[in-house]
Amino acid sequence: MQRAMRLLECAAGHAHGAPAKQLARETGLALPTAYHLLRTLVHEGYLRREKGLFFLGEAAERLGSSGARQKRRSTVVHALAQCRDAIGVPVYYAMYRDGEIEVVCVSDTPGAPAVEEWADFRETGHAHAIGQCLLSQLDEDARRDHLDRYPVQPLTPFTVRDDRSLLKRLERLRRMETVFERQEYALGTVCAAIPITIGTTAATMAISLPAHQADRLVPAAQQLQDKMGRLLGSLALSISI
Repeated sequence: MQRAMRLLECAAGHAHGAPAKQLARETGLALPTAYHLLRTLVHEGYLRREKGLFFLGEAAERLGSSGARQKRRSTVVHALAQCRDAIGVPVYYAMYRDGEIEVVCVSDTPGAPAVEEWADFRETGHAHAIGQCLLSQLDEDARRDHLDRYPVQPLTPFTVRDDRSLLKRLERLRRMETVFERQEYALGTVCAAIPITIGTTAATMAISLPAHQADRLVPAAQQLQDKMGRLLGSLALSISI
């Protein structure tokens, strides 16, 4: 396995391909051993052979792209953890992608747990701060399309009652205004979501607190907003996750 990996790494360093003899020499392998391993790697799709030269194959490229995605995700996870530890609240990052609300990452601790997703976040965007924040960044047609697919439904006594009321609320929000939501998605929980626009993608970072700590919500949201400028580069990576 180690010898095969050395051959793969060596082949990856030759964008225009390399012959077996060169790969054997650069990896310190006997030529018959190199030939045997190269044939196996070609058979498995990790290398491809063209006119006597070896190139990375589709299987190796898939591994590479998967590794890059994991690295991008770990960067986003680290950024959220920094905010979580600094503010002492659960932190969420979400996007509106392909017509859906997508919670990309959540960072919490046992002492400050995230809100339990008791009703699908994608279908209840009208009720939680994340969804309201994302919908506020869409144009009118996109909002109506979303609500046609996921109509307003009451989740708690505090949930907005119908599509019309929600649309009016969203229209009143100023551009890039922080959205506050108090017990509309889950009783006993208050949330705030800060809008982010990354290119043409609507995104948000959000926090949640128990309702008995509601007085912390506004200052905690301000702390998050103060930190967000330094995190935009990391968050932009999430678009390709």
